[in-house]
Amino acid sequence: MLYLGDEHIRQIGLHWEELVNCVETAVRLMDKGEYAQPLKPYLRYNNPANRIIAMPAYIGGSMNTAGIKWIASFPGNIDAGLPRAHSVTLLNDADTGIPYAMLNTPLPSAARTAAVSGMLIRHFLRSQTASRTFRLGIIGFGPIGQLHYDMCCRLFGDRLEQLMIYDIRKPVPGNPALAGVSASLRDCTQIADSWQQLYGESDIVMTCTVSTQRYIDAPPLPGSLLLDVSLRDYTETAIGGIQHIIVDNWEEVCRENTDIELLHQKRGLTKNDTRSLADVVCRSALAELSPADTVLFCPMGMASFDIAIAHYLVRRAETTGIGIRLT
Repeated sequence: MLYLGDEHIRQIGLHWEELVNCVETAVRLMDKGEYAQPLKPYLRYNNPANRIIAMPAYIGGSMNTAGIKWIASFPGNIDAGLPRAHSVTLLNDADTGIPYAMLNTPLPSAARTAAVSGMLIRHFLRSQTASRTFRLGIIGFGPIGQLHYDMCCRLFGDRLEQLMIYDIRKPVPGNPALAGVSASLRDCTQIADSWQQLYGESDIVMTCTVSTQRYIDAPPLPGSLLLDVSLRDYTETAIGGIQHIIVDNWEEVCRENTDIELLHQKRGLTKNDTRSLADVVCRSALAELSPADTVLFCPMGMASFDIAIAHYLVRRAETTGIGIRLT
């Protein structure tokens, strides 16, 4: 078995174009039925804010691998100086069931989250005129927000005219997370004084928080894209009028107090009122947008994507001799 820890993944590096392509390949395989993915269970005990989630899946095609991600999310860890998320992913040979790799780090899970966002942004930009530039806003600048910033700068930097960050912990312009991008993108990155300032000036808004209360209470700018990564930031007033809603999986996302479940309960939103990632990737669902149309994307997180990303990282590790071989 190949063992990969956090430092091993950092040695491999996060190659965003390849990671986004990996997720898109998984979407196309899933659209053809070449996957298995049961509904993930949530383990809760003592403090209901904490959860440990089991995410098993199989993905076919050239990946042809199965496995499970076991991820703990304890929001209170942040105040104690500990990481919020801890994750272990185990991969099994699809034909024999033999475990062949273990990834003991939350970094692949976080990279998967950003790669899925990158895939949606890629298709959203294709639906726009080539000359249109965008103002990007990220609310919440922890590990997930930082990876989204890096991904967007590296993949879409030529389309970004402004980047704005807001976090209640007040990130500073010298934050090490900003150091890896070009000087020109750092120069056009601003630290917002409030989420309201960012929200009112951004065409692409990413919420990457651990907020326990919904706080965004105003409709977005016309023609904007909302990447609702943290799933519980918007009030009904803010998103109740949005007509173009994308989900990764309706059955997964319409539960656990998500913004989709809110719209389902308060506005009668149904699966038929939404589009899937497969509709976007395989059937060009965003091509029908008009310039003033707003899009809301709510990704609960797909185990199939985690297994695909883990498989990709293991193959990269094997070709570069990174990791520890356990016998």
